[in-house]
Amino acid sequence: MPEPLLKITGLRIEAASADGWTEIVHGIDLQLQPGQILGLVGESGAGKSSIGLAAMGYTREGCRISGGEVLFDGINMRTLSSTQHQGLLGARIAYVAQSAAASFNPAHKLIDQHCESAVEHGVANRSNAQREAVELYRKISLPEPETIGLRYPHQVSGGQLQRIMTAMAMSCRPDLIIFDEPTTALDVTTQIDVLLTIRELVREFKVAAIYISHDLAVVAQMADQVVVLKDGRVVEAGDKRRLIENPIESYTQSLWAVRNLACSPQPPVSHTAKPVLSVKHIEAGYGNKNVIEGISFDVYRGRTLAVVGESGSGKSTLGRCITGLLPPKKGVITYNDEALASSFKRRSRDQLKSIQMIYQMADTALNPRHRVGDIVGRPLQFYSDLNGAQLRIRTREILDAVGLEPDTFFSRFPEELSGGQKQRVGIARALAADPAVIICDEITSALDQLVAEGILRLIDDLKNALGLSYLFITHDLTVVQSIADDVLVLKSGHVVEYGERNTVFAPPCNQYVTQLVNSMPQMNPDWLDDLVRCGSAQS
Repeated sequence: MPEPLLKITGLRIEAASADGWTEIVHGIDLQLQPGQILGLVGESGAGKSSIGLAAMGYTREGCRISGGEVLFDGINMRTLSSTQHQGLLGARIAYVAQSAAASFNPAHKLIDQHCESAVEHGVANRSNAQREAVELYRKISLPEPETIGLRYPHQVSGGQLQRIMTAMAMSCRPDLIIFDEPTTALDVTTQIDVLLTIRELVREFKVAAIYISHDLAVVAQMADQVVVLKDGRVVEAGDKRRLIENPIESYTQSLWAVRNLACSPQPPVSHTAKPVLSVKHIEAGYGNKNVIEGISFDVYRGRTLAVVGESGSGKSTLGRCITGLLPPKKGVITYNDEALASSFKRRSRDQLKSIQMIYQMADTALNPRHRVGDIVGRPLQFYSDLNGAQLRIRTREILDAVGLEPDTFFSRFPEELSGGQKQRVGIARALAADPAVIICDEITSALDQLVAEGILRLIDDLKNALGLSYLFITHDLTVVQSIADDVLVLKSGHVVEYGERNTVFAPPCNQYVTQLVNSMPQMNPDWLDDLVRCGSAQS
């Protein structure tokens, strides 16, 4: 065997705490050969991202590498000067972050940010870097590849932004890439293109890659070797096929188990029932370009309407229209038969409190300077006029309702929470307004399977206990089939299918719905290759 490109020995990482330093990664050993993909799997807080950053010689703020050795191509990453470190990063080592929205500079065009690294490291001049960027955009099926780079980050969808970040990582043809949940924000059909592109480029250029993911089916398609982590320790490691087909450890077996949520759909809607929220013939977009056209549907009390579609289909735009963040160009939105003003600025306080939103990325949705108690207490104070001891008591009750122990979490900052805990704070903040309708915008897409299951059970329990209605925006059909009562399928801003869940997914399905179902990754390691052989995956 040749010398590994990356060799990590006895890695230990500590995090600052009130009592000093607490070890969160405990003596990890990893090796990675050129052209090999190593999958890191585990629930939230297992240490996956911490190990991925350590492979670059980095740690998160408030953490430090306290022991072990990290060798990249024989170079000790822990002893490099700042200048030497910067010379490697971007040129020979690249990183694809989980949250693309938080990683781009909103003030600069996408093409300028893409070309920056290649030009600064002398890999290509501006003209060549821009031409290669367009080719990569075309390869990963971005719309209008020649001009999409001229947009700003806020002018493309979350899935498109994540794909552009993946292309940026390839701009210098690095030797090592850390993929930290790179397909989290992507719909299933787009995800196939990105996974195939990543795999093709890794093999073509013999790039070594660490692939971090909570999606076990994706890891099954991407990795050669898999390391299962829990609480900063290796539980099990080995060839991916052996681990998937014959896991030894009970924890690995629990991760591999098929999710079986206890969320059951409500009975069919009564013919006499009135919708709590009604959307009629909505048309909306940005500038002169429409994103959604002629969309109509109803949401009934105590029911979950799942909104499904590919990246750029208009799911999030629809949510922004309903909340009044984006005034529609045409159409009417009513709440309890009362027309809502197109802008939230002209809605009454009662109307504002009745429709709340939980955002996809809790990292960017929670103010990092505010403590959890203040984040949840602010809407509670605004909508209920509570103050002092009463405000504190009610805030603690809401935290307890979403599974966050008040004595532990009330005074914490968001950076002290795991991804699942942050999302529970987002749910608590929405509940604080005492709404009738909650819009959930991809709220489990960034969470590992075990944590996501807990979040889904929580919102289902809250629906049943409080009579809430949900507009659940997602690209995960597994979630839809588990939690939805009704389904709205969008494509390119138009309604493809709308109805009760069992009707929408009952064979024979709409052709587009069938395509979405067939694009759901499977635990079978040969699933992606079989798609390519059958011609079902786009190249």
